[in-house]
Amino acid sequence: MERVTESTRAHSTAWKWWVCALLLCASAINYMDRQTLANAATRITREFQLSQEQYGNLELAFGWAFAVGSLVFGWLADRVSVRWLYPAVLTLWSLVGFATGLVQTYSGLLVCRTLLGLFEAGHWPCAIKTTQRLLDPKDRTMGNSVLQSGTSIGAIITPLLMNWLMSNEAGSWRFPFQAIGVGGIVWIFFWLALVRRNDLSKPAPAAAQGASTDSSFWSVLFTRRFLIVLVMISLINTSWQLLRAWLPKFLIEGRGYLESDALNFNALFYVATDVGCLGAGAATLWLHRHSFSVHGARVTVFFVCAVLTALAAVAAFLPQGWILLGLLLLIGAGALGLFPCYHALTQELTPVHQGKVTGLAGVVAWAVGSPAHRYFGRLIDQTGSFDLGFAIAGMLPLVACLFLWAFWNWPRSKMATANGSPGENV
Repeated sequence: MERVTESTRAHSTAWKWWVCALLLCASAINYMDRQTLANAATRITREFQLSQEQYGNLELAFGWAFAVGSLVFGWLADRVSVRWLYPAVLTLWSLVGFATGLVQTYSGLLVCRTLLGLFEAGHWPCAIKTTQRLLDPKDRTMGNSVLQSGTSIGAIITPLLMNWLMSNEAGSWRFPFQAIGVGGIVWIFFWLALVRRNDLSKPAPAAAQGASTDSSFWSVLFTRRFLIVLVMISLINTSWQLLRAWLPKFLIEGRGYLESDALNFNALFYVATDVGCLGAGAATLWLHRHSFSVHGARVTVFFVCAVLTALAAVAAFLPQGWILLGLLLLIGAGALGLFPCYHALTQELTPVHQGKVTGLAGVVAWAVGSPAHRYFGRLIDQTGSFDLGFAIAGMLPLVACLFLWAFWNWPRSKMATANGSPGENV
């Protein structure tokens, strides 16, 4: 009877989406621990007497550690049960988040930020492998949207929570780090109750045409599409991380908003990113049901999101006011809407090495993008302005879109003939 129950539950559509909702919660916790630094950035910079470049080094340390963690946990996700690996890494990053609220030196901040990046990297290989195992290809962009939208929800909650918990006292920024760190532990009990030992052990649903079915990871590694994936994630992740990490400073120091107003807007900004993220998944489903191929729907939505993100080139040169804030909301919606489409593309590369694909892509993305924080900060120190760096960050996804459109199904004429439909090349 137990075996029948497990089988029925494993194939239940409702159960699959409940698991996706739990992944959403994990993403929210991940970003709450991450966003505490950005939302307390001005206070921490003042208390530790940091230059903008030194603050950028905190993000650099996080990013490089995230790159290492992506490789480690990407490999582990394909060899160790995700049911146990996932709660383990969540526990570790929650403990480090708590410890950040106790540090007394800049070097202590660097250590905590490094360890946070290392352990938070485990979230994505575990989560993306879970949606790959649970969902059919046509549903994966939507599943990834649900998963990714948790980052927005966490980022919405964090500034509101910190605005509530922080007082005018200099060290009051520490308690939110500790409170959020403790809160992450609760998720573990829900995960273990909902996901049983064999729920994620079955092979991934059939991948799209062109995916590698070879058992060797090397057969995936040396392909054109994997190279495109690496270029795409390097560009869209660098764009998103710069916009995310520096937005509060851009508003407070670059445009003269009060800290409380900037934190309140930051929450609204992440409402927009959540709408964009879920909207990207819904839009791909809608387009697919209205004659677009699965791939064509993803590319179209990715392009729209890239155009929205590129509005940063306009917003960067606007003065304080409602037009600036309105454009920032559109930029946020586009910047996070890129990721569900990207993750769905990686899930078509191989049915058996998803953890390593996600992990290695994370290594490249953070190794390339993390130094950008240092140079972003240095540019601000030298020019006294956030504007040029902000504009450049917003344009990067358009470059990623160009690579996707031009080379994913290259040469295009041959791919159209092979697939029997030009829709595959939309």
